[in-house]
Amino acid sequence: MEEQIAQDSTPIFQRIKDYLVSEIAAGRWKEGEVVPSEQALVRQFGVSRMTVNRAVRELTAEQVLTRRQGSGTFVAPKKYQATLVEIKSIADEIRARGHVHRSSLRKLEAGRASDVLAQQFALAAGSALFHSVIVHFENDTPIQVEDRWVNPACAPRYLEQDFSVLTPNEHLMVAAPLQGATYSIEALAAPRDVAEMLAIDARESCLVLRRRTTSSGHVASVVTMWHPGALYQFTGSVG
Repeated sequence: MEEQIAQDSTPIFQRIKDYLVSEIAAGRWKEGEVVPSEQALVRQFGVSRMTVNRAVRELTAEQVLTRRQGSGTFVAPKKYQATLVEIKSIADEIRARGHVHRSSLRKLEAGRASDVLAQQFALAAGSALFHSVIVHFENDTPIQVEDRWVNPACAPRYLEQDFSVLTPNEHLMVAAPLQGATYSIEALAAPRDVAEMLAIDARESCLVLRRRTTSSGHVASVVTMWHPGALYQFTGSVG
């Protein structure tokens, strides 16, 4: 086992995460059942306690596992859809307003993870990723540039999709069911290429939503969405 891990370019802690997730998916440990202790995993994989602890800690943060003080680590209840901010397809949002959605595909290609993307996906630098850039229109007005990177392990057929008839979000919700997500929102001046796609002046401010989603213990997608600040707002409620 240790030799196999050493030969793989995937970080060791990620290999341990993958093992635990795959065993849960295969039904070896069911919801509410205890998983092997960190010490047992240290012996099984021949790695340090710190490496195992990182794998277990990250799976706990991703709600795959749950820890109980003095009792051990267990398979978490499947509450993956209970996210604070509901993730919807932009096409559905536009249609809900009674308007017409269409999209323009600007880029759909295989790529490699830069150092920054590798860190975001918890993969080795240079790992294979899929990349798409799509402009979304509402009643022929461009309202979003969607710049998305996708983990092929989560959506292996991403490059085969016709994104004129469905959105990346719609495909990923089926191919890589949502487990969790992290967000950030900020106001930024649009780069020249984004400003051209949104048909705005490069000096105009955009609302930029960055989102990273996880599925089955993996980072499935990292997306940056640019919106004209004068035309767009984010809303939500908790309660």
